[in-house]
Amino acid sequence: MCRWGVTMKRVVSVSLGSSDRDHKVCTNILGVDFEIARVGTDGSIEKMKELIKSLDGKVDAFGLGGIDLYLYAGEKRYTIKDAEKIALCAKKTPIVDGSGLKNTLERRVLNYLKKSNWQFENKKVLMVCALDRFGMAQTFEEFGCKVVYGDLMFSLGIPIKINNIKVLYRLAEILMPIVRYLPFKFIYPTGSKQNQHKLKYTEVFQWADIIAGDFHYIKKHMPGNLQGKTIITNTVTTKDVEMLKKLGADILVTTTPELNGRSFGTNVMEGVLVALSGQFPLSEEQYEDLLDKVNFKPRVLNFKADELRRDLAHG
Repeated sequence: MCRWGVTMKRVVSVSLGSSDRDHKVCTNILGVDFEIARVGTDGSIEKMKELIKSLDGKVDAFGLGGIDLYLYAGEKRYTIKDAEKIALCAKKTPIVDGSGLKNTLERRVLNYLKKSNWQFENKKVLMVCALDRFGMAQTFEEFGCKVVYGDLMFSLGIPIKINNIKVLYRLAEILMPIVRYLPFKFIYPTGSKQNQHKLKYTEVFQWADIIAGDFHYIKKHMPGNLQGKTIITNTVTTKDVEMLKKLGADILVTTTPELNGRSFGTNVMEGVLVALSGQFPLSEEQYEDLLDKVNFKPRVLNFKADELRRDLAHG
């Protein structure tokens, strides 16, 4: 149970995703007690709207989960209309979709790994969707990785690999004015579909050294063998971690820290920063300053090293 007090802050992620993944933790950040909760609505936009309206003004920040409010292609930002309708239900409480951290924290995570002697140059990276994790995608480019952008494949089901980020941006200029008006369920797994698996794109999964981006896209189509693969993602449960381990993945990195066995989405952690600051919206410089203060570290799980240690321990 959370220890309620004068300084307790509440952050609620209202998600279009499955309620099976609901989670709540109590933690302390910079001397402030937090109750952080994720509430899934099983694909119902109407339930999301109702929940936000019922909690508006009663919590310190909302995270918009399971749906993107904004997608970015270079300097251009596109608003997803389904998400905009949901966000407008919050009249008093700030609501964020995580894009502020995707542009700051996720860049910092890759730089943190590089400073920890990770070698990225010429690594083969499958970026399942770059428009919703633009900071990560741009950083892989800066590090000299060979990147396949799976935006057409994973979001629209069009089996075309994109090997150049500038080509991706040009395609976005053509497609996003239409795609942003589509029902979100057409471009992203929502509700019970988050638990469904359909094997696709095996060749590009096998090609990659690093599989990066939204975990629901990864989970939906990944092959049954992930040996030798590094997964850089977010929003994984304890069950997800065990699954990746059983499939033979070498390393799992989650870009937000572990809280009681769970890595929450960037929308949740962005909500935490907004609640801490007491301001909204925040500039990129304000996010960077807050990240310096809270000193979030990614969770890095080296399954192969753990396996080796167990083998040595048992002689």
